Amino acid sequence: MKVAIASPPFPKSIDDGLYWIEKLVKDAAEQQAEIVCFPESYIPGYRLEVGEHSPEKLKAALHEVCILAKEYAIAVILPMDWDHPEGILNVAYVISNKGAIMGYQTKNQLDPSEDTMFIPGNKRSIFEVSGAKFGIVICHEGFRYPEATRWAARRDAKIVFHPHCTGNDTGGRKITEWGHKDNPYYEKAMIMRAMENTIYFASANYTMQYPESGSAIIAPDGKCLANQAYRTVGVIIADIDLDKATGLLAKRFKPELYI
Repeated sequence: MKVAIASPPFPKSIDDGLYWIEKLVKDAAEQQAEIVCFPESYIPGYRLEVGEHSPEKLKAALHEVCILAKEYAIAVILPMDWDHPEGILNVAYVISNKGAIMGYQTKNQLDPSEDTMFIPGNKRSIFEVSGAKFGIVICHEGFRYPEATRWAARRDAKIVFHPHCTGNDTGGRKITEWGHKDNPYYEKAMIMRAMENTIYFASANYTMQYPESGSAIIAPDGKCLANQAYRTVGVIIADIDLDKATGLLAKRFKPELYI
């Protein structure tokens, strides 16, 4: 199964985000990927002022991406802000290659800095595309709450997708080598989520001038199969062997010992 991770720039508006989504969805589909994942809160853009983003505008954008998924015959994981009576949820919609909404995963473990931005979700879900079960963990909960990834692995997920956002476009240190020992810990955490569960872990970040991590697809043995070059917009593709994602270590976990 071929999976794709998209690394678009920060959107200047919802329309700009939709422009990049179509461009990168088309790119992934032309490389025969069966599913493509975008970064955290890509519509309307994480922590970015993009003007009004009413429920109607967000729903219209989701509908547009459903049309693109059907047109290019590829499943899409679309992270979005989503209005809720109690606040704004940070979600990731799953859209089939027929353009149907299969459901969504909420961000349940918020970073402390997000407590005034979002409300946490409270459910986890397993999805399936082309016979492959997968889960989704969003940013902070994938980096600092390994239990979220393990939950999916113990329920036969072969891969966990990880839309996230680290870094900025204004200043900082320019990392140059994926997984380097002096990089922030984020890329090491990606490796661990795959290894400690014996599954694939696929992480999507924005393209930024000062990233703190790069988009990557990690194999169950911890090998980085593909990573996006820093400061470069594009998609990465990996042909994953589902038989290698046994979930062995996740399923050997004994939760009763930690109550």
